[in-house]
Amino acid sequence: MNIQKDSVVRFHYTVSEQGQEPMETSEGRDPLAILVGHGNIIPGLEKAMEGRTAGEKFEVDVSAAEAYGERRDGLTQRVPKKHFEGQRLQPGMQVVLNTNFGPRAVTIQKVGMSVVDVDLNHPMAGKDLHFAIEVIEVREASAEELEHGHVHGAGGHQH
Repeated sequence: MNIQKDSVVRFHYTVSEQGQEPMETSEGRDPLAILVGHGNIIPGLEKAMEGRTAGEKFEVDVSAAEAYGERRDGLTQRVPKKHFEGQRLQPGMQVVLNTNFGPRAVTIQKVGMSVVDVDLNHPMAGKDLHFAIEVIEVREASAEELEHGHVHGAGGHQH
């Protein structure tokens, strides 16, 4: 079965900034499971998967615009320190902050007595990425998965 909109794909990935050492990989863990066509992953990678089949391995370069977007200046926010629940904060550190829009990865810029300045750009914003992908499984999505817009079960969403 070929990967297309509304198919469920389980895959292993290794991601690096183009020309750099890998930053993250799923090797040695469960493969990632996504529902194609529902914004579960970055657009450039989703496009590169279309038409592939289980067992296929491929590599693809994805520009920043097709990945996490370009870095935007002025996406800094001052946050009361209490929101970090006593974590030891250092400038340059990446932490997950619970925002009104759900959890968001932010980068600490400056730590004051009672407030913390954070950069809300995604840590990989502005970076051209390289992916090595191994497609493990391709299947039709269930009606419930389509309704919810994500995969249930192994590697997916647990309710």
